[in-house]
This record gives sequence, C-alpha cells and structure tokens, in this order.
Amino acid sequence: MNISKPVLTFTIALVAGFIGAWVFVSFFHAPHPEAFASLPYSDTDGYRVNLEEPVQRMIRDMPVSFVEASENSTESVVFIKNFSGTDPRRYSMFDFFFGGGPSQRVSTGSGVIISQDGYIITNNHVIDRAETIEVVHKKRTYPAKLIGTDKNTDIAVLKIEAQNLAQIQLGTSKDLKIGEWVLAVGNPFNLTSTVTAGIVSAKERQINILGGDFPLESFIQTDAPINPGNSGGALVDVEGRLVGINTAILSRTGSYTGYGFAVPVDIAMKIANDLIEYGEVQKAIPGIDAVEITPELAEEMKLESLDGVIITHIVRGGAAEKAGLQKNDVLLRIGQQRITGKGSFEEVLSYYYPGDKVQVTYQRNGKTQNADLALQNLEGGSGILKREFYSSNLLGARLEAVNTIERDRLGISHGVKITGMTRGFLRDLGLRDGFILTQVNKEPATGPKEIGQFLEAFSGRLLLEGVSPNGQPFMQSYNIR
Repeated sequence: MNISKPVLTFTIALVAGFIGAWVFVSFFHAPHPEAFASLPYSDTDGYRVNLEEPVQRMIRDMPVSFVEASENSTESVVFIKNFSGTDPRRYSMFDFFFGGGPSQRVSTGSGVIISQDGYIITNNHVIDRAETIEVVHKKRTYPAKLIGTDKNTDIAVLKIEAQNLAQIQLGTSKDLKIGEWVLAVGNPFNLTSTVTAGIVSAKERQINILGGDFPLESFIQTDAPINPGNSGGALVDVEGRLVGINTAILSRTGSYTGYGFAVPVDIAMKIANDLIEYGEVQKAIPGIDAVEITPELAEEMKLESLDGVIITHIVRGGAAEKAGLQKNDVLLRIGQQRITGKGSFEEVLSYYYPGDKVQVTYQRNGKTQNADLALQNLEGGSGILKREFYSSNLLGARLEAVNTIERDRLGISHGVKITGMTRGFLRDLGLRDGFILTQVNKEPATGPKEIGQFLEAFSGRLLLEGVSPNGQPFMQSYNIR
C-alpha cells in the first residue's frame, strides 16, 4: 500500500509528539520526588550523574508568582492614622496668645491584623504621642485602643472592636533564608494596600536606631521597596505568611533608596503576646552587658573566631554572677543556638521568659566551658513582671518605676523615670525623655502614681533631684503657681 509522503511525515511527527509528551510528563513535569524514583542516576563514562538535580534547578529557576501571597496578605494589613496636638490641657495661655494653640497633626502608617477579634500589631513610632488613633480597613474606620508599646523593639499593639477580621497567617523568621523572595505590604504615601517585592538581603542586622533601655536589634534586611507609610506593615513570604514587621529604611532622602528593615515575626509576636496578656514585655535577663567581637578585639584577646559576644559587665546578684560567669568571657552558645554576634545574642534571649533555665557555652582563657543560667526579670526575680506606671496628659509623659538593671547601672536605690514625653508640664520645666526623678521636695521618688498625682496638683516651691539621660546628677528648683 502506497502512503503519500505528507501523510507519512504527519504520522511520524504525531507519534514523536506523543512520545515526547510522555517522556516530559513522566520524568520532568512533576516536581515531586516520586517522579524520579525510577531513574535517579545515569552512568556516563564511569561518573554517576544525578538527573534529579538539573530538574530541581529548573523548577527553582521558574518565574515566581506573587499573586497568591498578595491575595493572602493584603486584606490583613490596615491603614493607621495618628492624631495629635488637639489636647488643650497641654498648652498654656501664652501658647494661645502667641498663636501656638492646638492645631491638629495627623501622621499615618500601617498595621497587621493578628487576631480575628481585632488585635493589630504595628510600630511604636507609628502611634508615638498619639492622642487618638484610627484604623481604616476595607474603607471602614474604627477607633483604636492602645494596648501596649515596647520601644526596645519598636513594636506596639492596638485593639479595634470588630469580629471575623482577616487574620494574617503566621510564618517564622527563624527559618527564613537569605536570598528568599519576600513582599512588603503596606500603605506608603497613603496609597493603601500596596505590594512590593524583593529578597531577603541579610539577617540579624543592627543599625542602631531603636530607643528604650534594652534595644533589641536583629533586623531582617530586604531590598523590597519600603517607603514612609509602610512602617508597621507586613513582610510576607511567597505564600503570604507573615515573616516580619516593616520598620525602617536606609535613606538620605526619606524615601526608598535600596534597603529596608523589618522586625522578625518571631520577636514581634513574642512582644505582642506579652503586651496583650501582661501589659508588659516579659524580658529575660542574663545579667550581663556584651559587645560584638571586632577584629581588633579578637586580636587583643587572642581569639581565633569573630563569633560570639564578649561580656563587658556582670550585674551584681544577677543570673550570670550566680552562674560563675566573668567579665571578658566570650559567650558562644545559648541553649542550642550558636551566637554569631550581638544581633543573634539579643534575638535568642528574646524568645525566653524570666525563670527559664538555659545552658550557655562560653570561652575563658582559650578554654570552652558550660554554665547553667536561671534567667531573671527586670527586677531581679523569676516571675511575671507587671511594671508600675502612670500616664498623664497634663504632665505630658508616662512615669514608670526604674528597674533593677538600670538602678545597678546608675548606682541608685530607687527612682521614677520619665518616658513618652509630649507637650506638657514636665517639658515646660525643661525635663526630657529618659530623666529619672530620685527626690521630689526631699522625699524619695518611688511610686509613679504618687509622684504623678503630686506633680499634677502641686503649687509652690518645687525641688526636683535625679539623674539626667546622660547619667549626670541633677538638682533644680521651680516656683509653681
């Protein structure tokens, strides 16, 4: 039977196509390991070649879609408005006379919904000095209550009265790898629900921007574009799971120029949960001060590695002193976590609670040793700590008791610290954020509430003694009318 040449050509092409499709589907299309079970290796000139590796490499190199991550995360990110400058009690008659009376100021940022009943995590600097806070979600505006703040990590928690909100799915920053794709979700320049993409550029980054008594900096660095208004928003992985809270940008212009920084989600959620449950971050203290190991320090101390941190101070009666640690010991490991620098040292400690017992590995005079630490709270105990504080709009500040660590550092037995200052009575007296009152009219300053209420109602000659933010003694008298 004669078969025409075109028909023969078509038949051969069709059969070849079926065979090629079968080979592709059978061996290359499915990314699952069972697809390679029948043909894991091939021998070529005596060498064993893993055929699975080039296929996996092909899969890894395929274009990444951010559609799913965007859909899973944008509805969980909110727009936050911070209103300030409207409280008349913070102004004097001279302010009104010279045209300096109340004028409303509004700043904005982002936040992330972490529970269906309205808890929202954001940055402390987004709601700093706020008199009222509003949250905008799906075009609806909610008044927000401030649950708590932590300057040490720049984290704050808000609460709105709503139900069945789009709670974000949590990932983990511990497993996040350098080079992974991430998305920044927020409201830059008041442009709501904006998504930008980049990769994780570095981890455990310290950039020395945080305040507080014990700043904890172990940032995720990313090149995903972050701009003003992104602060408090979500950094998510390619599945839309939260891996960080966007906090800062590295810029000389105030806008994105290459790098942004996010608080790792494992740290942020530990802080948020503490603020919700206790109203105070339960910080676990080892009773030491430590510094990064520089090449110069390593040479001076004859250290072979730059990993670890050097202990520079031991708190009297603290956990480290009780465990036998000494100044100039090199701390190498906490629990199972290797310490690579100051960032990882602070991050590891942030996961523990006061009262936790942990083994540490350290080096002294070239010899590696172990010790057991019973971590303490800020007052030197092992229980849950609820620090006493008093907030006053009239004074324009929050007063709080000075913790044990700071008392040890400053050499004082008691004190009331001024924090969160805004315009008010204390600022008019010339005091600043971080000032510690030790004596008020020759009486010990021990209780924030008592001192706050006394200053609110006082008139006459006032004598204040204490320690300035730079550690210098201070004494000043005033005539209050």
